[in-house]
Amino acid sequence: MDIQGAGAAANVEGMTATQAEYEHILLDRDGDTATITMNRPARRNSLSAEHLGELLAAFRVVGESAATGIVLAGAGPVFSAGHDFADVAARDLSGVRELLTLCTELMRTIESVPQVVIARVHGLATAAGAQLVASCDLAVAAASAGFALPGGKGGWFCHTPAVPVARAIGRKRLLELALTGDPIDAATAESWGLVNRVVPDEQLDAAVADLLGRATRGSRASKALGKRTLYAQLDRPEADAYTIAVEVMAAASQLPGAKEGMAAFLAKRAPEWPD
Repeated sequence: MDIQGAGAAANVEGMTATQAEYEHILLDRDGDTATITMNRPARRNSLSAEHLGELLAAFRVVGESAATGIVLAGAGPVFSAGHDFADVAARDLSGVRELLTLCTELMRTIESVPQVVIARVHGLATAAGAQLVASCDLAVAAASAGFALPGGKGGWFCHTPAVPVARAIGRKRLLELALTGDPIDAATAESWGLVNRVVPDEQLDAAVADLLGRATRGSRASKALGKRTLYAQLDRPEADAYTIAVEVMAAASQLPGAKEGMAAFLAKRAPEWPD
């Protein structure tokens, strides 16, 4: 998949939106996988309100489709440089609050859609760009990628990007990243837990496809419920997490996918997953 420049028109079977509806992104469907590509390379895929709105709309469209996986990518030399300062600077307090609320809604939607969402990261992912990476379920980075919360050495601290990044890398590493504003390389991001793995640049697409393929195996309904429950219990006290997980897992045992999986295992045959 070549996404370093503008891509071909979308072929999004089972989705209601068409490529003509988007100015700042590309939306494509290949089999069970939908790819959402940020397509503002001249602006380093910075996140204006219009760009954020299109991303949110695309994730909602794909979320209601039969796709099992979503790849979030960026066209051009970087993944995303974060918020578009030209947009931010033109807003008053109420306007900036609306922009950040829209951004938060996008991040929460990425977590809530039933599909497995994987970030394909090349070049830099800074500020809200790093926030996007941390908000995706999985992330694979090219060896040349870099990550930063640069507000720590500027005039506008990365308060909202720090929320999901903190949950990915932990307190001390988050504080180093946010307070210094210094970038970390892809290998450090992997060791800190911000991305799942790092591969040579030329292997990025293959690595994304491999991880997504393995993460979308099995019953689609079971996977969607599993993802939703994982996010519901993360960061809760252990007792509360078990309360949630026990009830959901017990109920899930009665779903068609669970019954088929157990029956196939006992019969030593390949499962035939229901929709």
